[in-house]
Amino acid sequence: MDEREGGDITASDMIVPEEDSDIKRFFKQSTVFITGATGFLGKLCIEKLLRTCPEISKIYILIRPKKGKEVKARFDEIFNEPTFDPLKRHEPNFKAKVHAVVGDVALPDLGLSEEDQEKLVSEVDCVVHYAATVRFDEKLRIATHINVRGVRDLIRLAKRMKNLRAILHVSTAFSNCNRKIVDETFYEPPISGDKLITLVDCLDDDRLDAITKTLLEDFPNTYAFTKCVAEDVIRKEAKNLPVGLYRPSIVIATVKEPVAGWIDNIYGATGVLLGVAVGLLRSVHGKKENKADMVPADYVINSCLAALWDVATIRTLNDNKETRDKQSREEKFEEEIPVYNYVSTVQNGITWDDFDRLSTKHATQIPSEKIVWRHCFKMRSNYYEHMLAVFFLHTVPAYFVDFVLTCLGKKPMLVKGYQKINKFADVLSYFTMNEWQFKNDNVQSLWSRMKKQDKELFEFNLENFNWDMYFYTYTRGARLYLLKDPLDTIPQGRVKYYKVMAAHYTVLAIFWILIFKLAMFLLNAALKMW
Repeated sequence: MDEREGGDITASDMIVPEEDSDIKRFFKQSTVFITGATGFLGKLCIEKLLRTCPEISKIYILIRPKKGKEVKARFDEIFNEPTFDPLKRHEPNFKAKVHAVVGDVALPDLGLSEEDQEKLVSEVDCVVHYAATVRFDEKLRIATHINVRGVRDLIRLAKRMKNLRAILHVSTAFSNCNRKIVDETFYEPPISGDKLITLVDCLDDDRLDAITKTLLEDFPNTYAFTKCVAEDVIRKEAKNLPVGLYRPSIVIATVKEPVAGWIDNIYGATGVLLGVAVGLLRSVHGKKENKADMVPADYVINSCLAALWDVATIRTLNDNKETRDKQSREEKFEEEIPVYNYVSTVQNGITWDDFDRLSTKHATQIPSEKIVWRHCFKMRSNYYEHMLAVFFLHTVPAYFVDFVLTCLGKKPMLVKGYQKINKFADVLSYFTMNEWQFKNDNVQSLWSRMKKQDKELFEFNLENFNWDMYFYTYTRGARLYLLKDPLDTIPQGRVKYYKVMAAHYTVLAIFWILIFKLAMFLLNAALKMW
């Protein structure tokens, strides 16, 4: 596999002199606390820090037991990902710098023991908060405990940290999706964090479910709603802390670091790409001319770490009274918490039509043996046309296939599968039917102030980003890491593709023949009546 097809990048990061990089120097001998470390962005952040900043002192990660797995097992699983392969070759003892603390952001005080709290308070100087529930249909109680109370309790823990230099809360660009223009500032939430926490703790499940829709108002789901409220918690609770608010848009696969095209989930746009590629997803309710704001994961990590450095730098300059008068930007953030909207549409965006065209172009070059039908996807802006397409292209084939499977004595599966696919598409439709005007002056300003060496090590500028080349690796990464289908099976995939194509056109021919015969029958019947 060549580099564009998901191969490793080189270890050039490690040979850049530390004194030439402000960000590397910032993390030298630093102790970083990362929440959400078992998630997509958390794993990438751990790897990036260990590989690019080898003189980092220690990384604490918050892990909870899950599905019968002990913390030790979940800790080891993090490093089994292919993203850590380059690091294993160059720094085989890297795991010695990573330490797990048992906790759960869904619990009060993050579920941390007093001993672990004291350990973090005395040692940690940087915090990156990725942990969140990203399920759009999450129950309001769970979403509030994780996305709101978890943030509040982390801020309260950070206030006790003796050596804290910077803390970055990772939100989402769609936390204020009830607004069409989203600037790098805070907005009034529909309810304060304290009130929402009190509310969900006072009501039982039935009553809470009954008022959830009313509480959400013009928010599409509990995810965006609680993320919005969490930002207000940051604004009120973290006033005197060196804190920054970071808002990425839809996060998709890596460009090149630590391996090209890596992704481990099918949320959002990646679910569309994969569903279309295997021939299962055939209709989405959306406007193809709308902007599709998405950003590659490794650029997200790079800009996160740069923002963390920036927050610490702002506070340092503000504390220096001799230079404060000369620093208009620092004066601005003397009273305001800096907000970073990491988005693509401001400088170099694409539309949903571009997304469909580029993903189809590159996915059809590497067909998988796991495809079930030929590509026949369309984004439809008319809701009724979309629902007709769902009925004839999703529901009818699903029941027909399950009927055949039942007759053959096999377990039916497609009806339930399409129920999940249709639910996923319904949730996504809010974001494909709407578009937002984002502003990202703080992000562009951050990039302009970085040294050349830091721009090379922590690249995130999207101004000249080549989307066509990116989709080359994005589609291959989805095939390799999500379908678990290596690229050396492409010849077999092509054979399967031609077979389903033949079946597709055969079905179409039979369909139109039947339509023609039905039309002729009705015409003859009408003529006889006349």
